[in-house]
Amino acid sequence: MNKKKIINDPIYGFLQLPHEIIYDLIQHPYFQRLRRIKQVGMTYQVYPGAMHTRYNHALGAMHLMQKAIEVLREKGHQISDDEALGAYIAILLHDIGHGPFSHALEFLFIRDVHHEDISMRMMHDINAEMGGKLETAISIFRGDYPKKFLHQLVSSQLDMDRLDYLTRDSFFTGVSEGVVSWDRIIKMLEVVDDQLVIEEKGIYSIEKFIIARRLMYWQVYLHKTVLSAEFMIARILKRAKELALQGEKLFGTPALLFFLEQDIDADRFHKDPEVIRQFASLDDHDIFSALKVWSTHPDLVLSHLSYALFNRQLNRVYLSNEAFSTDKVEAYRNRLLLLYPQLKGLEDYLLATGTVTNNAYNPSTDRILILRKGGAVADVTDLSDNLNLKTLSQTVVKHYLWVPKFLEDKV
Repeated sequence: MNKKKIINDPIYGFLQLPHEIIYDLIQHPYFQRLRRIKQVGMTYQVYPGAMHTRYNHALGAMHLMQKAIEVLREKGHQISDDEALGAYIAILLHDIGHGPFSHALEFLFIRDVHHEDISMRMMHDINAEMGGKLETAISIFRGDYPKKFLHQLVSSQLDMDRLDYLTRDSFFTGVSEGVVSWDRIIKMLEVVDDQLVIEEKGIYSIEKFIIARRLMYWQVYLHKTVLSAEFMIARILKRAKELALQGEKLFGTPALLFFLEQDIDADRFHKDPEVIRQFASLDDHDIFSALKVWSTHPDLVLSHLSYALFNRQLNRVYLSNEAFSTDKVEAYRNRLLLLYPQLKGLEDYLLATGTVTNNAYNPSTDRILILRKGGAVADVTDLSDNLNLKTLSQTVVKHYLWVPKFLEDKV
């Protein structure tokens, strides 16, 4: 059987699978599950075209990895076929551990376990099934492979993951501010002292990349309406889990009920193979099928939130540079309890305050290095003549107030 298939991608055109094992990995149920998990969670509530999936993104990121490996080889860097394949597999499977609606519900199903840890567990499972063929990929993914720049291609502030998701999310949302010059950036890749760097003539593409990332967070990922939908779905699942742990019989698929009816922590995740088996059956469809039924549940919180999200009757989100006054928040809370006294003690399910952060570039944890013509390397913020770039490297914190619209004219 010919497993070197060609896949037609709406952004890059035809993608060539570089090795037969890539086809086998794509066909694996763990990977096929990504077809049923949206790449940007609830963003489609604002941008209707944002229905693309983690499956699309993983294939796109692998395509960019192929381009990057090709460029580095052309520049004389020794990358064996096994190392190249390991890098392709690592980026292909980097998001395999994401759960339904990705970041919006992280930690809700398995307490204190990041999706990267779940990805690693799934990679180990597949590796065992395939007789150890993923060893190099796992080492690169973990960051303990001797050639550190291969890990940087998978996970860093300028990796193939970010290049693809900015390009892809911009395309499907229609937000042109997120367009990045991925092809130019990849052409400018170099390696110095086992570190990934960018040739100096590519600095303007890097500046645009950082700015695009900042704009995409405020316009897409942290859009007020997107935040409202994510707050809502997280509280729906939190309330459902609370009721289930109290013995309430809820509608749900076997996989969903497995995680609602018991509190699963990191220790059990690592020891009980049933946890990963059930998680591998969980996707966006489990959640939305439950929302349909929960919208008529006797519990006021669960039914109201489920009905509201399912019919896009979302709470209002206000963003501010300053914290909202206690008096203002209490006025909303008091009005809510006046209308629905049975919600006493449950107000946080419908009304909340907090903060969101946006950090487009963080040089304190991981830097984007520019290779100067003389051979020296420096952080992009030290060489850029863009006055905004140093500002963009600072974390911006905004306060939010999440409140039902039916309370707005009452306070």
